[in-house]
Amino acid sequence: MRDLAAGFTYLLKGQRWAARHGRQFGFGLIPGLITLVLYLAALISLALWGEDAVTWSTPFADTWSSPWQGLFRGFLTAVLFALGLLLAVLTFTAVTLLIGQPFYENLSEKVDRDVSPDGTAPESGLPLWRELWISARDSLRIVVRALLWGVLLFACGFLPLVGQTAVPVIGFFVTGFFLTEELTAVALQRRGVELRARLALLRSRRTLVWGFGTPLGLAFLVPFVAVFLMPGAVAGATLMARELLGEETNEDAEDAEGDGDEAQDGELTS
Repeated sequence: MRDLAAGFTYLLKGQRWAARHGRQFGFGLIPGLITLVLYLAALISLALWGEDAVTWSTPFADTWSSPWQGLFRGFLTAVLFALGLLLAVLTFTAVTLLIGQPFYENLSEKVDRDVSPDGTAPESGLPLWRELWISARDSLRIVVRALLWGVLLFACGFLPLVGQTAVPVIGFFVTGFFLTEELTAVALQRRGVELRARLALLRSRRTLVWGFGTPLGLAFLVPFVAVFLMPGAVAGATLMARELLGEETNEDAEDAEGDGDEAQDGELTS
């Protein structure tokens, strides 16, 4: 429970950091807005021409009598739009991070410098094209993993009682885990931590990851909200990545200095 609360605290710290740094917050909104416009255009197109696509792909139903033809194609159109919406929710963060790689790299570095005792930030030393390639490759792997979990949970959703109670809860935690992986990847990739090692690191502190990613995942169900939370989410994930790697922050150094002063005062008074 302590780690769960700590994860949520990092989420709040990240939002506070973004709110205090207005310029970084403004730049951090740009990739999310671009992604939102692209996804809205795709979903509107799907809504307008989805029925035509279903009609084209089901010529065998042309000879069906009413109302079966309309019901069948209407059902497929609804399923197609629902799958498009699900895919948009699952991939929104990955696509936004890919589009905003330079923006979020810069934001994450600023967070590192701000909280680091020596005012420095780790650098990958890789050219931008190489960082974009690694980010795209790893994001695709994570999306595939998330989709596999989604298919499994969708199938389990038909189980009596369990499908309507436990499965949605598990789904939110799974979403939170993969969302946190995508966000912490900005800071961890810059430190040279590969995908396999990142997943192992996150699994070692699952409750911390859930405390950060699960409430954020619930908020990200509304893409417009996700746009405004994304800069703070990247900042909070950078702070959490430092804890996962055991890196000291200004706050830790101040606490250690305060403990040392208290101990010294105790020796003088004894």
